[in-house]
Amino acid sequence: MASHEDFLVPLTRIHRKELTNNTVYSIVAQYQSEFRGFAEYYQLANDLYRLNTLKWTMEQSLVKTLATELKTTVKKVHKKFGVTWIVERRACKGLQATIPREGKNPLIARWGGISLKRRLQAILNDQPPIIWGGRSELEKRLLADTCELCGSTDRVEVHHIRALKDLERKGRQEKPLWAKVMSARRRKTLVVCWSCHRNIHAGRPVMKPQA
Repeated sequence: MASHEDFLVPLTRIHRKELTNNTVYSIVAQYQSEFRGFAEYYQLANDLYRLNTLKWTMEQSLVKTLATELKTTVKKVHKKFGVTWIVERRACKGLQATIPREGKNPLIARWGGISLKRRLQAILNDQPPIIWGGRSELEKRLLADTCELCGSTDRVEVHHIRALKDLERKGRQEKPLWAKVMSARRRKTLVVCWSCHRNIHAGRPVMKPQA
């Protein structure tokens, strides 16, 4: 196992102060996304099970971060957000933050349930995991359930870039429409429908933003 685990463990034993202004939904989603990135990166490793140590450490950090944000205790965080669900026919305990939506499925962020079983046929993805680092502003855009490019409400999701400077690629004659929108709004996230998201990743044109 590479040194990522050794690097993160001492950093995640306490709450993460930089996240305490985020919402519960965003905090839970970010921790899950970060851990999923490690689990998927090392899924071919013989000792993948060693990430259980990292998982436990990150969970302690997560509940302490939530307790700090909510000004409550770790015990009360577990009681309020603790859930159990089935993963690969086994009961799995974790944390869940839910945002209800009238007439639609709720937005759900979960911590836990990521398998650490070695996958010999896995295809590694070197792209960084999506980090839901946005605050309540991103949640409001998700709750609107509308693509920020074409106005569609079909399977709305989030397109994410690591940094705004990534939009300024050398040699690119002209920014694609989605990049212009993100650059103009100074956002690293863009709420888009399933179709627009696929077009972005395929390098195809997307529809003009709604007025």
